[in-house]
Amino acid sequence: MSRGHVVFVIGVAASGKSTVAEGLAGRGGAVFLEGDKFHSDENIEHMRSGLPLTDEMRWGWLTNLAEAARAEAEAGRDVFVACSALKRIYRDLLRDRTGPCRMLFLDGDRNLILSRLVARVDHYMPPTLLDSQMATLERPGRDEPDVLHLGADQDRAAMIDTAARMLSEAK
Repeated sequence: MSRGHVVFVIGVAASGKSTVAEGLAGRGGAVFLEGDKFHSDENIEHMRSGLPLTDEMRWGWLTNLAEAARAEAEAGRDVFVACSALKRIYRDLLRDRTGPCRMLFLDGDRNLILSRLVARVDHYMPPTLLDSQMATLERPGRDEPDVLHLGADQDRAAMIDTAARMLSEAK
């Protein structure tokens, strides 16, 4: 059995990570992992109260998410994971724990992202945390060749189409 592919769709809250990851997974019969579901109750309550997560709070979350993605890949399934992975050290941990993977970075204008955050319902991430996420974000550079960059300013269908084309061309 061959190993499945792992793609982390990364970026700040409301950049479209879940939309793109789930859309890509649905197209190819792959597994979709929602990173938000791997947070501890403590992390969720911390964010719900308007406080950004610390590095210490992220390590367990990232480790659990990476291990779940690796298990899916080792079982021969392709997997798309929605995960912020804002810092290089977070992305490095995901790479180390998951094995070979690709990352798709969704990058968007602050005002666009803020409008999406404000429009969300039933999500624990308040719009007030956007600025802390933007400040924490270390945009992937050329020294991370496994990261593809996609503008988050497209509509849902266009983002998924563009992401699928980019991933296909990158193989």
